[in-house]
Amino acid sequence: MGNKLSGKDLIKLGFPQNNTINIALGQISRYRKGDKKDHILLEAKDVLLSPDKYLGHGTWGKVAEGLIKPVEVRKQELLNHRVPFQIYGENEIDEVAKRQLYDALKLPVAIQGALMPDAHSGYGLPIGGVLATNNAVIPYGVGVDIGCRMSLSVFDLPASHVKGREFQLRNILKDNTAFGLNESQTNRSDHAILDHAAFQDIPLLKSLKDKAYKQLGSSGTGNHFVEFGVVELFEDYPGWKLGKGRYFAVLSHSGSRGLGANIAKHYSQLATKQCPLPKQVQHLAWLDMDTHDGQEYWLAMNLAGEYAKACHDDIHRRLAKALGARVRLNIENHHNFAWKELLNGQEVIVHRKGATPASEGTLGIIPGSMTTPGFIVVGKGKEDSINSASHGAGRLMSRGACKEKISKSQMEKVIAEAGIELIGGAVDEAPMAYKDIHTVMKLQEELVDVLGTFTPKIVRMAK
Repeated sequence: MGNKLSGKDLIKLGFPQNNTINIALGQISRYRKGDKKDHILLEAKDVLLSPDKYLGHGTWGKVAEGLIKPVEVRKQELLNHRVPFQIYGENEIDEVAKRQLYDALKLPVAIQGALMPDAHSGYGLPIGGVLATNNAVIPYGVGVDIGCRMSLSVFDLPASHVKGREFQLRNILKDNTAFGLNESQTNRSDHAILDHAAFQDIPLLKSLKDKAYKQLGSSGTGNHFVEFGVVELFEDYPGWKLGKGRYFAVLSHSGSRGLGANIAKHYSQLATKQCPLPKQVQHLAWLDMDTHDGQEYWLAMNLAGEYAKACHDDIHRRLAKALGARVRLNIENHHNFAWKELLNGQEVIVHRKGATPASEGTLGIIPGSMTTPGFIVVGKGKEDSINSASHGAGRLMSRGACKEKISKSQMEKVIAEAGIELIGGAVDEAPMAYKDIHTVMKLQEELVDVLGTFTPKIVRMAK
């Protein structure tokens, strides 16, 4: 008998001759490569005798599930009707994005959908798409950059802090932020998130922990940014330590980096295998929340969201220290995430792919482009929008179109005219690539109230 474990070894132990053997071999080859065969067989025997004991276990949970109640893989058909939906700012949204929403509304697990006024086509759900489902989570309904988020910190400094300090502030931004795959913070921080039990309990996450440590406090490429600017608060909002007025602030936009991307890739592949759908909607494959993989994705997704928050907190802490200032107010929110929420009295899973939570009383920040203001908002809790609002201005031009139609000098001219200083950035993030934020905000007046604005002054993005 060779040292490589085979299906025959498991049959000898008494494993049923069905898909459980394939699951077991897959889990062992993925997560227990270096372990001795005898040791694995001892564990496998225990799983066979007491599968209940192993439910939820990182390596053996899926095998235990196969022994107790195997996941049923059957071809899913689309409904011949769409579930209820609402589109905000229909005339501002491209036809492909609408079609992507219409497809999602025919999923047998769909309950209700919505499209925000910043929407444009994406992969899986459109960007700006919101979908409520029944006990199912769609990895591509959440997206690749899990828990991508906005974070705004307002300092105990006046708005005039920018004037005459541009050179110093530019250096503070350069020295305390890191972008893209090749940059990381030189003096790395430890953070409680790295001690999260999921990094121990879920083998996939265990393998990603080093990457998460290296990338902590860094930002992604594309439309991710850290920018200094001026906040204007329009009113004395209850619970805020700052009254009406103008203040110096920092706004950041980034997500869960390599950690989230790897989680998305792994579980979307599992969903595709477990949930065969017609070809045009295969990327909307879901995981049943009652399965091992559904529960594991939910844990991993939530960890990625907490990790994204930890990255922003680390960036804002570094900047506050370099400025020698205190943060008096922080407003933050996720997009690219799924939440368990009540909708019309029923518990649903709400996917917001590039959409801001806007239930009644929920604070958020909706950025414009780098030459236009962002808006501090409070949700009105509109059920037709599934308690959501836009996550920004939304793209008018694809990245490819920007590279064809916009020159670097055109972009620089527009930015200079707006009095903005840009560090890094590429033409696919040119201000003209985006819809008009004022139009977008007008189209969602019934979804959010505006409490203030953030106007960028010095913007840092990936090179």
